[in-house]
Amino acid sequence: MSLEGKVALVTGSGQGIGRGIALRLARDGADIVVNYFRHRSTAEETAEAVRALGRRALLVKAHVGEVDQLERLFESVKQEVGYLDIFVSNAASGIPKPMAEVDLKGWDWTMNINARSLFLGTQHAIKLMEGRPSGRIIAITSLGSTRALPTYGVIGVSKAAIDAIVRYYGVELIARGITVNAIAPGVVDTHALTAFPEHDRIIGEAIRRTPAGRLCTSEDVAAVASFLCSDEAALIVGQVITVDGGASLPFGT
Repeated sequence: MSLEGKVALVTGSGQGIGRGIALRLARDGADIVVNYFRHRSTAEETAEAVRALGRRALLVKAHVGEVDQLERLFESVKQEVGYLDIFVSNAASGIPKPMAEVDLKGWDWTMNINARSLFLGTQHAIKLMEGRPSGRIIAITSLGSTRALPTYGVIGVSKAAIDAIVRYYGVELIARGITVNAIAPGVVDTHALTAFPEHDRIIGEAIRRTPAGRLCTSEDVAAVASFLCSDEAALIVGQVITVDGGASLPFGT
């Protein structure tokens, strides 16, 4: 499918799922705004890979959990490009602890980066989508939004908030030609997963529980994101699409 002439902002696109989505959208023809906060070198690699595909890449450093930096991110898009067609809210963080051990700072950190950035980012994005033929907003959530996973408590709450934000924005914005949806990947072996205790055990157990016999990859998630950006997906509104190889289906395995 062609995204020729489109501009996509993908937060946290220096690595992992965000990079996978950025590169897939670039292959489909979109110019990419690469956002990062900590790891400039990997973000530059993403930008160079986008340019190698013949697309433009704008590199913007911004901590999406900070209101002023989030505003500056969208202002950069406005100043450098002038408009936006696709906003992928992918950047995420969290405190991998039992809920009873998470303090207020950890709660705010997780909720602001994961959920508030989507809530406020969408408000900024729709202003840049005015006058464009269609707009696409995609959030990355997780199965932890509906299931209680070990040491995932406050992260799961933030992901549940993302799911609700997607539903409400989906209903409110479709009349303006903007679709809002979310993708819930299964376990993806990215750098972010190494922050969780017993990383290797989690990976092994996830593979064992997945009927497809392998983990979901960044490319698998990116393929779904690409479809959601297409004209064919114009009536998919406020949905959470699971991409996990069937891992969430069997009971008690």
